Amino acid sequence: METRGRALRADAERTVRTILEAAERVLAADPAATMEQIAAAAGVARTTVHRRFATREALVEALVTWATERFHQAVEAARPLTSPPLVALHQVTANVLQVKIGWSFAMSRTAPSDPEAARVHADVLAQCDQLFRRAQEAGLLSADTDLEWARRVYYALIHEAAEEGREIVDIGAVDQLAARVVDTLLHGVGAPV
Repeated sequence: METRGRALRADAERTVRTILEAAERVLAADPAATMEQIAAAAGVARTTVHRRFATREALVEALVTWATERFHQAVEAARPLTSPPLVALHQVTANVLQVKIGWSFAMSRTAPSDPEAARVHADVLAQCDQLFRRAQEAGLLSADTDLEWARRVYYALIHEAAEEGREIVDIGAVDQLAARVVDTLLHGVGAPV
């Protein structure tokens, strides 16, 4: 009997994931899309969507939470605190770009007022700051670099690369965008003086 309960939970989790993935696709194309359009894209009945998400706002908040989790997993998968700093910087950038491009609607929304989302964002920020300190210690960033400013510039570069990458379907192109972000961060765009 316990196995059957687990199977039902796994089935329910798959349904929610399918709805969230469909919601991202539909809302990225049309932010005013209805729950009915999302249900159709997910291949489920409208009542199934309403059973899982009482309102459109609840669906969007769940979508933002889901994307926030993907964002956190992307950063952690790059091992920013243990990989060599240059490797970690590139991998974090590539992973984050994949999430920002693939979950563009959800990632463009403000984080929900959920304390867990706030904790995730604080953890990512702390990991980024530590990675930048490690990069500075390794000589990738000069000793006098303002690390907070460097992080803000890095975030802006990622944002611009994600905007450029909205049409990308090739994973190799995301890797090239990541290389461009890291190169710009570390070397700038001006000619050496």
